Amino acid sequence: MTVNTGRFTTMTALLGLGALALTSCGSGGDSPDAEAADPAETETTEAETTESEAEETEDGDSESGEAAASGSLTIWADANRAEVLADVAEDFESDTGISVEIVQQDFEEIRDQFVSQVPTGEGPDIAVGAHDWLGVLVNNGVVAPVELGDTAGDFEEIAVDAWTYEGQTYGLPYSIENIALLRNTELAPEAPADFDAMIQMGEEAGTEYPFLVGLTPNESDPYHLYPFQTSFGAPVFGTDEDGSYDSSQLTMADAGGEEFAGWLAEQGEAGVLNLNIDGDLAQESFNGGNSPFFLTGPWNVTGAQEAGIDVAVDPIPAAGDQDAQPFAGVQGFFLSSQSENVVAASNFLINYVGTAEVQTALYETGGRAPALTESFDQALSEDEIVAGFGEVGAEAVPMPAIPEMGAVWDDWGSSQAAIIKGDGDPVELWQKMSQDITSAID
Repeated sequence: MTVNTGRFTTMTALLGLGALALTSCGSGGDSPDAEAADPAETETTEAETTESEAEETEDGDSESGEAAASGSLTIWADANRAEVLADVAEDFESDTGISVEIVQQDFEEIRDQFVSQVPTGEGPDIAVGAHDWLGVLVNNGVVAPVELGDTAGDFEEIAVDAWTYEGQTYGLPYSIENIALLRNTELAPEAPADFDAMIQMGEEAGTEYPFLVGLTPNESDPYHLYPFQTSFGAPVFGTDEDGSYDSSQLTMADAGGEEFAGWLAEQGEAGVLNLNIDGDLAQESFNGGNSPFFLTGPWNVTGAQEAGIDVAVDPIPAAGDQDAQPFAGVQGFFLSSQSENVVAASNFLINYVGTAEVQTALYETGGRAPALTESFDQALSEDEIVAGFGEVGAEAVPMPAIPEMGAVWDDWGSSQAAIIKGDGDPVELWQKMSQDITSAID
């Protein structure tokens, strides 16, 4: 792969690098219940020093400019991303003379390893990860902002929003992932207009299940049921003026949440939501032609197609009077606050990983909608499945990245399960859940 970079002639990535000073950031997926470690202290480099280094690097003649164009970068990536990055690294090394070492890591272990190793100076310069890790990463002072500058407008808005935390952008996004409604076109030729229409279509199809979603007996699945909850106007948290989630506003405790709780009870009593049907059984049943509809993600499309099902991807039908918005997970690359080569690392991300060629290559490897709009539009025009998920994802909401989200999941899921099973008055159960979550956050 050859990436057209102009061999360092474009220095757009270096604009505003003063804000990339190695600052320790205080406060504030899919590891939603992770707990933040104690914040690590990091040294602060003066912004004007970084700006000076950027200018000297552009000149290419000064001693400090030569230093900035030397050394090496270490990148942590999982096996799928590492394969694409190897080609990018080869181009980068050829263009800049800076060597790049790619270290393969288990994706599920990257966040915690990053938090533990960066303060010791043993971590990488760049790592791949999910945006909902940000609360933990920022709270521990192990990540530095990524100054996208004018290039921010080249990405899907939700992708940049997801990687923005307390007004700072901390990653170069590359993919967007979300759930949508899979439809067996033989059993249901048209997309349903809303939830009630979907259930009616499912019953008329004469299959065992009118609709499928994977749940678990004592935990339900707040992630998969969230679009129905938002359709009642009950997002988990409210937001500040800048769009950041505010943990002091547990919005789902309001009237919309109580209305959603009543709806959950109705669907449980009707058998539409079944806690005995987990994700594996839901997938098996859909692939066996036992339901026309399956609420799931792109990870289950290939299995359905291999089972001979003609699959369409539709928007999630609303159960309430507002749009059904699922969570979106955005993956990307973030910078270590202890990196000794921030200028080179930023150049690698913005001018190499941020190109359409690389974003498209990452999409072709992972099968998730690209974050860069040029690649996003291309993928949507070439693949109906990606287009379906992409269109739903463009209207989704980012998974909250704030650390307080870790105090939400357990009570949220267990309360949903109790309501679906009919273990009490749904509004009272929902109110108790809200009180318990508020106490846990406090």
